[in-house]
Amino acid sequence: MSFPPPEFSQPHPFPVVQDLPPRPDLFMYLDITALALALFLAAWLVLKKRSRFGTVALMFGSIAYFGFWRKGCVCAIGSIQNVTQALFDPGYVLTAAAAAFFLLPLAFTLFFGRVFCAAVCPHGAVQDLLLVKPLKLPAWLSRGLGVLPFLYLGAAVLAAANGGLYLICRYDPFIAIFRTSGPAFMLAAGAAVLVLATVIGRPYCRFLCPYGALLRLLQPLSPRRAQITPTDCDVCTLCRNECPFDTIRQPVPEPSSAERIRGRRRLGLALIAAPLLAIAGGAAGYAMGPLFAQTAREVPLARAVWQAESGTGLVSDPVAADAFIRSGEESQALYDRASALSRRFHHGGIAFGVWFGAVAGLFLIITSRQKFRPIFETDPSDCVACGRCFASCPREQIRIQEARKE
Repeated sequence: MSFPPPEFSQPHPFPVVQDLPPRPDLFMYLDITALALALFLAAWLVLKKRSRFGTVALMFGSIAYFGFWRKGCVCAIGSIQNVTQALFDPGYVLTAAAAAFFLLPLAFTLFFGRVFCAAVCPHGAVQDLLLVKPLKLPAWLSRGLGVLPFLYLGAAVLAAANGGLYLICRYDPFIAIFRTSGPAFMLAAGAAVLVLATVIGRPYCRFLCPYGALLRLLQPLSPRRAQITPTDCDVCTLCRNECPFDTIRQPVPEPSSAERIRGRRRLGLALIAAPLLAIAGGAAGYAMGPLFAQTAREVPLARAVWQAESGTGLVSDPVAADAFIRSGEESQALYDRASALSRRFHHGGIAFGVWFGAVAGLFLIITSRQKFRPIFETDPSDCVACGRCFASCPREQIRIQEARKE
């Protein structure tokens, strides 16, 4: 719904709309083709060639094309919202580009692991290339922050499903960088993330990216994903020292009988806590419904219009309220739509809270289990297939030399 612009007594410059115009169909299909080719190339470089050099070269290409040339839109991360809105809004038409950017990386992850994260996603690539002196975060902090992407994913789906803001696109710290323009606070956020990325490996990917949360769920199902070495492990720790993302798990000895008993107790407590967390999350999500409803434009608009018409004195958004009143539309119709949206967000908040509580419970269950591991292994969920560990592994170097002789 659009309203006529308000009338000003003095000349007033209207803000420039930051949304990009639709790309022509030819360019849209070119983008889809480029994405498919980049994913195939990434899978070949990571799994077949096992080349860190080639992976880095592809990172530069992805930043240039998917980042600066395409202005970061549509991207796989933001496509979550397009797909969600298409599922819940019959009047919304999902473009081929949005569907492809959502589905193709997921499909490749199922077959080849997170090769999209390795070198195709411009967000991850620019952070990876800026990493200068990585710092190791405490395990408890890294695991705790690892829950945030699932929280962000749930909030973005909730907002898009109910006609709210596209939270991911609105607060993506890289969009302003790729477009070289945008609100000052987003440019500052993007600069802060890039500075942080020089010492913390891929902070946005690991602790915020909602699409990464989906890939973390799918990668353990992949029959082929990046591994440190295809041969025996010398347990030399070189790969673990080389990995800046703390995604290489060290060997775990066979537990003793006493350790098994303690492990069963921890697992039992986690199994009890998981449903309780889901229930508590649902209750909290319901209580946060009014806050979530503010992401739908008509809810804060209805509040501002009511304030203006009731003469309370304080109007939260006087410009929007004045524009609506001048449009001539009945205020009651706006109030009814806002009330219906608020109820939807209340119910959606329950689903969001249950989702986040269930994720937190699952993390407790996973961390409480003790799995025997005789060698160093890449984490089946978190590894982004960057290829750094390939060059650090002595066994891998022997394999490469033998392959060259053949």
